[in-house]
Amino acid sequence: MNNTKLIEWVLRISVAGEFIGHGVFALQGKKEWIRWFAKFGVADAGLATQFLFLVGIIDIALAILVLIKPVRVALLWMVFWGFWTALIRPLVGMPVWDFVERWANWGAPLALLIMIGWPKSWREWFR
Repeated sequence: MNNTKLIEWVLRISVAGEFIGHGVFALQGKKEWIRWFAKFGVADAGLATQFLFLVGIIDIALAILVLIKPVRVALLWMVFWGFWTALIRPLVGMPVWDFVERWANWGAPLALLIMIGWPKSWREWFR
């Protein structure tokens, strides 16, 4: 296996691990995350729990997809979602370093997206 393919697999496994981890926490209805919803106007804990469950399923599905085939549009979503989930921490009152610490959450899927090639057409986003 050449170094490029090895690096791609390291990134694929890393991205999958990060999204499986977040997905499992979301499926478990992580209490801290449910409280964050109230800071954005969603005070109903039941609704927040349902939304987290859906997010958990999506995160785990994307993690599995990236292991099977890293589809560009999925990676792009992972970049944005990883950035948002990192950024939300200082927005809810945690130190900015909690955001900085999580740069790999969006940096790894971005690196993988760049490595497999930025699409040149709309169709390539789905390959």
